[in-house]
Amino acid sequence: MRERPAAMSMRPEVGRALRGVLTACPRVRTLGDTMVDVLSDVLRAVRLTGVVFFDFALQAPWVAEAPPAHEIASRVLPGSQRVLEYHFLMEGHAWAQMAGGEPLHLRAGDLLIFPQGDAHIVSSAPGMRAAPDLAMFARTSTPLPLVYDLVPADGEVSTRLICGFFGCDERPFNPLLAALPPAIHLPAAGSDATSRPLGAMLELAIREERRGQPGTENVLSRLSELMLVEALRRYLTGLPADQRSWLAGLRDPIVGRALEAVHTAPALPWTIESLGRAVGVSRTVLAARFTEMVGHPPMHYLTRWRMQLAARLLHDGEGVIGAATAVGYESEAAFSRAFKKLMGIPPSRWRQRGREAAR
Repeated sequence: MRERPAAMSMRPEVGRALRGVLTACPRVRTLGDTMVDVLSDVLRAVRLTGVVFFDFALQAPWVAEAPPAHEIASRVLPGSQRVLEYHFLMEGHAWAQMAGGEPLHLRAGDLLIFPQGDAHIVSSAPGMRAAPDLAMFARTSTPLPLVYDLVPADGEVSTRLICGFFGCDERPFNPLLAALPPAIHLPAAGSDATSRPLGAMLELAIREERRGQPGTENVLSRLSELMLVEALRRYLTGLPADQRSWLAGLRDPIVGRALEAVHTAPALPWTIESLGRAVGVSRTVLAARFTEMVGHPPMHYLTRWRMQLAARLLHDGEGVIGAATAVGYESEAAFSRAFKKLMGIPPSRWRQRGREAAR
């Protein structure tokens, strides 16, 4: 097998400047802006991380079978509660399918994400199977991504496949996860894989890590979030108009503005009346539309989102009083009751777990 260039590792923590990156130039706000703002807020709060784990150069026939993501989560992204696997086809063709599902033909520039962590197969032809090799997912001293050149010395690469993972929290409350299907297939938009936004981001990540200049980690943290935001934006544009979910709610004129208001200022003493005034509709219209789209009444959503923010603060070492104040509670006792009702344990215990995990 041929030697290949040293590869990069991608170990980002979610950056705080995505909004500035995407809105550096003054412009009129649109629902698209609202979607990016709220998505970015959620991805920050649920501790999005990302890693490009495999870089395959392949020649047919080949097949790889991935186990359920929960079986390898602690190996590929230690500390993440939920792992989402993705595959980006840089060159050539491939087939992918969930176990027992229909095969899907992938072409250069296609992105395939498995948000719910289902077992699946990627291969050079439909119908191929192979036992999952858990040893492949072990982290070693070798920099990521792990490079596999499965091409004979006298052969040529027919397929180049980049595989990686996004990790995030799912508790106390991650509204995005429940809104995503088992698989998201985003076909290529043009003829050159590296000219498309997602392909360009992967190539930039590789080049950036290889340079190893000051600020590399900061750049990679943005790229991780940007990749997922771009994928979700593209996915959202293809949703049917009658779709009902948190993600579809971002593009709804009423629900989208309500979500933006809550995520912009979660600590304000919101009521259904004041939120309705901020959105420009009656409390009755807001409550009905929000519940229909998101699955939770507005005030229930606000409480859950506050608990997610508080859980993040507690995990990072903030005291109970500080976390309570940060999310809009004047009473530590009221905050503790709300937190325990949702999480099953008091906030002090959650904080202790975070400190133990950090050791």
